[in-house]
Amino acid sequence: MAEAKAVSGLRRVGTLAQRGWRFNVRWPVLPSFILVALILTAILAPWIAPYSPYKTDLLARNAPPFWYSGWYAENPDVEKHFLGADYVGRDLLSRIMHGARISLTVSAIAILAGMLVGSTLGLLAGYFGGLVDEVITRFVDIWLSLPFILIAMVAAIVLGTSTNVVMGVLALLAWSVFVRNVRAEVLSLKTRDYVALARVAGASTSRIVLSHLLPGVVNTIVVIATLRVGQLIIAEATLSYLGAGIPSPTPAWGLMVSEGRDYLSTAWWTSLFPGAAIFILVMALNFIGDWFRDRMDPRLRQL
Repeated sequence: MAEAKAVSGLRRVGTLAQRGWRFNVRWPVLPSFILVALILTAILAPWIAPYSPYKTDLLARNAPPFWYSGWYAENPDVEKHFLGADYVGRDLLSRIMHGARISLTVSAIAILAGMLVGSTLGLLAGYFGGLVDEVITRFVDIWLSLPFILIAMVAAIVLGTSTNVVMGVLALLAWSVFVRNVRAEVLSLKTRDYVALARVAGASTSRIVLSHLLPGVVNTIVVIATLRVGQLIIAEATLSYLGAGIPSPTPAWGLMVSEGRDYLSTAWWTSLFPGAAIFILVMALNFIGDWFRDRMDPRLRQL
């Protein structure tokens, strides 16, 4: 009797675990929770951050996280910093919270600009074909052959380092992938019967493109955008790390990693925690992008 109850209990646990796994696969609960939490943190940063992200305290230079109680006992004049402080005593947690604003805002504006330009060119190339398609496609090929880091460095030298320059550079990085994918979809859609019927009915070119072709590629555009945001955040962090991105003292995650690299042996937290924030955000965005791709393409659905 006891063995039967144990087996029944194991089966119940297995069933619950299987249902939980199916629900987690069907709906990206954890990545969505992480993304929403980071967005709320970015929005509420001025009110929930314990310190100003620009406030310096030389007594707290490279102060360790709160669990290093011995260090704070030896330095009673220094206020405790939850995740520690950087090389000039700025609170890391506060800078990470405000840095979420920079990363999300810059990436969102860049992906929207790239999506608008790239999708428009892809629609035009796929629908008109011929010389228009050849010119746009060759331009994309030439653009992809240029080294992105070199372009970013030149832009930083010529225009200076600023948030607007970084957004422009990231938009230049984002647009090309939309062109190729949207063009490929349009080349297939424009041969469908409903497009031919629209032409016969006297629909204008703009009406055919906007009312008949664009709705057919929206899914592709959304999936590319969700997957591309994570890459743009890493690109922004890379530019900040190389000194061609967000200028100091603006709290940007890549810049914080760069500023802490000289103190890795003595103050590892100055680079680790901003780097962990980049990793968590990009991971959540990639998982959500994969979910969008699977849900919008029936051939890729697992359940």
